[in-house]
Amino acid sequence: MRHRRSRARRTEAVELNITAFMNLMVILVPFLLITAVFSQVAILELNLPTSQGDSSEPPEAELNLEIIVREDSIDVGDRNGGLLTRIENTDQGYDLDELGAFLATVKRQFPDKLDATLLLEPEISYQSLVDVMDKVRVFERADEERLVVAKLELFPEIAIGDAPMMQ
Repeated sequence: MRHRRSRARRTEAVELNITAFMNLMVILVPFLLITAVFSQVAILELNLPTSQGDSSEPPEAELNLEIIVREDSIDVGDRNGGLLTRIENTDQGYDLDELGAFLATVKRQFPDKLDATLLLEPEISYQSLVDVMDKVRVFERADEERLVVAKLELFPEIAIGDAPMMQ
């Protein structure tokens, strides 16, 4: 027992050598930062629809475009003028090509108009919302002669709200 005590007193505290570990970290950290994949998140700015009873602004004579997405159709109308068109669903779902073509026609009549209000019924899926928003923002037209797709900006400033009940 004495022998163990005297041996324990004679051994000195060993220093921890972390030089090799630090060298590894100096190489590993920049390598991981360079090879990391950075993801980009696309964010669209959305606005709340203006209230119809807002008396602070004078009534406008221009178009107040509303796109109402219902279970069986998409209604495109003017808040002041009423329904412009109703696009019935096809067997595959919403007829987004017809919606895009109609909105392109509206854009030709009102070239300075940038905003639109998108109103949805409660049971409309999120994917349908995204698909309709894409058609409201940009119209894509394929030109078979030149094999190109022309993109026309329609109404990029979108406000989202709840659809009114059917009458």
